Amino acid sequence: MTWARIERVDRPDGSAVAVKRTSYDARVEASGLRMLADAGAPVPPVLEVTSERLVLPWVDGPADWELLGRTLAKVHRATSTRFGLDHDNFIGALTQRNTENAHWGVFFAETRVLDHLDDPAVPAELARRLHQACDGRIQSLLDAHRPRPSLIHGDLWAGNVVGGRWLIDPAVAYADREMELAFMTMFGGIPQTMFDAYDDEWPLEDGWELRRPALRLHHLLVHVRLFGGGYVAQLAQTMERLGL
Repeated sequence: MTWARIERVDRPDGSAVAVKRTSYDARVEASGLRMLADAGAPVPPVLEVTSERLVLPWVDGPADWELLGRTLAKVHRATSTRFGLDHDNFIGALTQRNTENAHWGVFFAETRVLDHLDDPAVPAELARRLHQACDGRIQSLLDAHRPRPSLIHGDLWAGNVVGGRWLIDPAVAYADREMELAFMTMFGGIPQTMFDAYDDEWPLEDGWELRRPALRLHHLLVHVRLFGGGYVAQLAQTMERLGL
């Protein structure tokens, strides 16, 4: 599935830009980049944006994973009074609903799990079990440590880090920062140096190992909807680990 196309354009003055053409409203992505920039994240500045096109400087390394880890921890210190966001945005080709809520467990269950379950790509039996778990089990697990609503990138994996230092393609919201770290460790490609620097700047609270499988449900469901295949098995395995 293709929802965006990026090309490099060399300008007469010797500079280069990345021109991203999208199937969704690129202005929403630009808004997310600006929010991250305001919080101190290393993101390329938005040069131009329309509903169908986003233009950014063409960026690269040198890599500095330690600095990126410390900076991400500082970005997560940008907080709100509620989880979510005052507008919806996108993760991949999917609409990400961000209806605000004061309770993290309720927000996660309603907008990061239940919103995916009507998609035919999600096997009916897994959807049924997740519906049941969202009635309280997932909520109580995630609310147990009373997380802050931290600004997160929302789709942070190795493919959305350019040159080991720049963050792109956000799906921002205010959420438990543990959700960011849970996704970052799913597919590899991000060196341990970054996680060590993050932990040195702002260690996670006790019990994060127990919460991490639940926090991965959202991105697993996104991948099931977008790509299917082996992600269904990963989703089922994660549910088994949680006893769902």
